[in-house]
Amino acid sequence: MADKTLRTFCRFCHASCAMLVDVEGDKVKAVRGDPENALFNGYTCVKGRQMPEMHNLPERHLRPLVRKGGVKGAEFVETSTAEALKLVADKIRAVIAEHGPHAVALYCGTNAFQNSAVLGTSYALAEAIGTRNYYTSVTVDQPAKVFTTARYGQWMGGPNNFEESDVVMFVGNNPLVSHYTPSGGVPPFSPSRRLRDAKARGMKVIVADPRQSDTGNLADLYLQVKPGEDPALLGGMLHVIIKEGLYDRNFVAAHVDGFDALSDAVKDFTPEIAGERAGVPAEQIVAAARMFARAAKGRVVTGTGPEMAGRGVLTEYMVTALNVVCARFNQAGDKVANPMVFMPFAAGPKKAQVAPPMPMFGEGFTKSRIRGIGKLGQEMPCPVLADEILTPGEGQIKVLISIGGNPEIAFPNQRKVRKALETLEMFVQVDPYMSASAKRADVILAPSMCLEREDINNVSQPFCEEPYAHYAEAMVPPPGDTMDEYEMLWWLAKHLGLQLQLPGGPCSMDTVPEKMTMLDLISHGCLVAPSKARADSQASDTPGGAIFYPEAHAVIAPADPDADNKFQLGAGDMPAAFAGYAAQRPEADGFDFRLISRRSKHRYNSNGHISEFLKKKMPTNPAFINPEDLAALGVEDGAVIEIASRVASIHAVASASDKVRRGVISMSHAWGNDDAGKDDVMTLGGSTNRLIDDTQDMDPITGLPLQSAIPVRVVAA
Repeated sequence: MADKTLRTFCRFCHASCAMLVDVEGDKVKAVRGDPENALFNGYTCVKGRQMPEMHNLPERHLRPLVRKGGVKGAEFVETSTAEALKLVADKIRAVIAEHGPHAVALYCGTNAFQNSAVLGTSYALAEAIGTRNYYTSVTVDQPAKVFTTARYGQWMGGPNNFEESDVVMFVGNNPLVSHYTPSGGVPPFSPSRRLRDAKARGMKVIVADPRQSDTGNLADLYLQVKPGEDPALLGGMLHVIIKEGLYDRNFVAAHVDGFDALSDAVKDFTPEIAGERAGVPAEQIVAAARMFARAAKGRVVTGTGPEMAGRGVLTEYMVTALNVVCARFNQAGDKVANPMVFMPFAAGPKKAQVAPPMPMFGEGFTKSRIRGIGKLGQEMPCPVLADEILTPGEGQIKVLISIGGNPEIAFPNQRKVRKALETLEMFVQVDPYMSASAKRADVILAPSMCLEREDINNVSQPFCEEPYAHYAEAMVPPPGDTMDEYEMLWWLAKHLGLQLQLPGGPCSMDTVPEKMTMLDLISHGCLVAPSKARADSQASDTPGGAIFYPEAHAVIAPADPDADNKFQLGAGDMPAAFAGYAAQRPEADGFDFRLISRRSKHRYNSNGHISEFLKKKMPTNPAFINPEDLAALGVEDGAVIEIASRVASIHAVASASDKVRRGVISMSHAWGNDDAGKDDVMTLGGSTNRLIDDTQDMDPITGLPLQSAIPVRVVAA
């Protein structure tokens, strides 16, 4: 019998599912869905349900580890968190004195996003140090949708929301497994039920994906597009919509510049030409265009796969164009689709008009030393990080702090990344387990985990269509000598004699601020202060449960009388970029297959590989291949195969699947082991990032290399 049962939310993935937690003494014993939460109604995912195991694993780091004698490659020895942080700060101080502030870099990975104070505090530390080298996992897989689409214009009233839409189109997005979709797609709160309910009320669902995913199984129209050819499919749809006059003429006339250039670019790209390039029957492209454009409300959204498959900026532009010409935006009198209680920018004016352009890259943004790539917003793109470490000269990175990430697994060109991590004068990995990246570290800092700290649900805010807040107190005390990551960052600043400056002003550098104080400063200007959400939660009948703020749900106001900003569909010469793409003809290159990325319900990027339960569910990283391709290769289902790209090869277990189109291999990206070979691939699984050349097929704006739709050869091992 549990000593107590507490309410909280999961911090394993984007969804932040509401949970009940059974606690005995200082141990979490079990978690389950909270049936009284009106957003989740008891829903949880399989990954989140393993949190007790993940917290209580014997191999978890409960104290920092440092290399004996400070010697690279020496065995690890335990030390105190206080001593480890002082050691790191002393090294940073010495490196800055010798090489300057840009020699220090910070990287925030997937798990950093699950701690509500880490991103704000880590960026404040980078700013205080004065380094340009701040990185997050956003630039590993989806920089274009975050950083390049703002130049075409943004609707101040926001997009059509999912619950009121008549149609939704998912391009390489499988939210039933990934629990991720941009605004307008199905929210990750029991997504299967929400999608089925929406279909029952009449919503039409279009899915474009080289494999028939879980979401594709529910589609009214499934388009099995060739890997990397999403622009062809979208261009064919735009051709039909414009030729048949299905676009919103009034909206385009009032709010769009560059429509004629877009129209000219797709004028000759008929459904027949598009279908041949995309591998989709022309009649399906016509049907998709009509289904999407004739609906009153809806949205096209993408996942990470289409960006990773090359031409990410072009793909996101074509998606923007579809949404713009069909006026997929809320209008005056509508409620905002995503109120985002804890996001400061959500408190800005909500009007039925186009906002001024907001450049997030290019002129005026700091440049990397590598390949001419520049900052995207506030961060450097991850694909240049390894070369920034390996390339000598002024500004060479000497110290890297990795928080909640696993760069050896997640970054492209795995062998180069490993060499870079081993080359650093000091590599600091904040990690509760001995991950692939932790093996390369000079210092491993032991963090407290999600049920051992208080948090707010800011990571899931962009998916909430109601003004929903969730505050979670610590369920159990942090064990051993573990520490919340934001406190680690504060202590580094303290040792370095630096002041952390946050959006709400400077934080105290005398004593560690409590977390809600930091969050109030980080979230300054948001709709509801985190400290108020905590007070409201503690005073409610269900402490730790859901909080709704209907009074904060903005209604979109009419446009200003003198509003004259318009969407710029000609920005960046993107119509010409599409015309150039359309004129290309893919060449046969001797690599007969295209390897695409996929999400696994049993892993969250590289996380979850330590869980015995999840390993039993999916012990390896299968290579899903069409049965006809397996027969042609003379390979049996379940056999070990070798997959070779232009730069490297990996082994994998072949798994027959008629959900994958011919010529395609589907494997999970960022799998959790780096050393798997032929002999142990059945239990470890291979990492597709080893197959990637980060200097070829690189997007010139985001720096993103080809990480999906990778040309490969396949042979029996």
